[in-house]
Amino acid sequence: MNFDFTDDQHAIKRTAREFLADRFKAERLRALAEAGEYDDAVWSEMSELGWPGIFVPEENGGQGLGVVELMIVMEELGYALAPSPFLSNAAAGLALLHAGSDDQRSRWLPGIASGEARGAAGVVSNGSALVPDAEGAEVIVLLDPNGSSTVVAGSSASVESVDSIDSTRRFARVQAGDGEPLSDDPGFALAAAAVAISAELVGVAQRAMEMAVEYAKDRKQFGRPIGSYQAVSHRCAQMLLEVEGARSTTYFAGWTADNEPETLPLAASMAKAAASDAGWSVTASSLQVHGGIGFTWEHDLHFFLKRAKVDGHLFGSAAEHRDRVAGLAGLEAAAQPA
Repeated sequence: MNFDFTDDQHAIKRTAREFLADRFKAERLRALAEAGEYDDAVWSEMSELGWPGIFVPEENGGQGLGVVELMIVMEELGYALAPSPFLSNAAAGLALLHAGSDDQRSRWLPGIASGEARGAAGVVSNGSALVPDAEGAEVIVLLDPNGSSTVVAGSSASVESVDSIDSTRRFARVQAGDGEPLSDDPGFALAAAAVAISAELVGVAQRAMEMAVEYAKDRKQFGRPIGSYQAVSHRCAQMLLEVEGARSTTYFAGWTADNEPETLPLAASMAKAAASDAGWSVTASSLQVHGGIGFTWEHDLHFFLKRAKVDGHLFGSAAEHRDRVAGLAGLEAAAQPA
């Protein structure tokens, strides 16, 4: 069995890596993060590449590919720590595609796929939802795993900006009492969105690990690179183990979304739990490898650590997804640390 990407998937990954590395060099990334802004010109370029509609069927204006291709782009966005509304736009597209009515799909998906009429999506809790990139979205999908999920035009929703520790992404508290209900259960869309975020976390963790390894090779103490000391080399090895474990579970979950959807709920929760844990653990370990300089504002690592922390809670924390895995496997859910 071939577990590698196809030639087309390799091309998507290579294009994404090169494009994002060019557009989000360290100085540009820091400037956008400190200003709490996105680069609209880069979003337009992403749209021209067809990324927003990569998983959307061709009849709705997309490329007609799958969740695996979406994950490839998401991992590269995480690796570059790209300040972009891509994630929430994709989550809205997944919700409308898999749970929306024919009318809702025909009305909103073409704009989401083209990037010209962005969507946003978030999970409802206590009557409101914390939604990434809700400000400026044409359509907002509020997903309620335990109630009625709704679709509302952005102009009709109450959107209040919310600050978070992650300055590379915008958040808002959204309330919308008069939205249209989604016609189907949003379970598949919630699981697919969790897989997409997991892929982003894998990219974040991969980059943080590479930063640690590079620093461990260059930084010397007592005339030797610090990576030659076991305390550092073993920590780097553990980071690799966690990154690859999260990557494996995440890509398996993406494969199930495209090929074995009945397995997706379990696979997605396994992936989100693993990626949330790895995202935080690896970025925190990278901080330790960097020592004192890693704790300074001037070093870029803290942006990755904060993205990992917030991503770890979006669309369900590691603890929530472990409980879900236990439930789906027929086991009694045990209390887990957040």
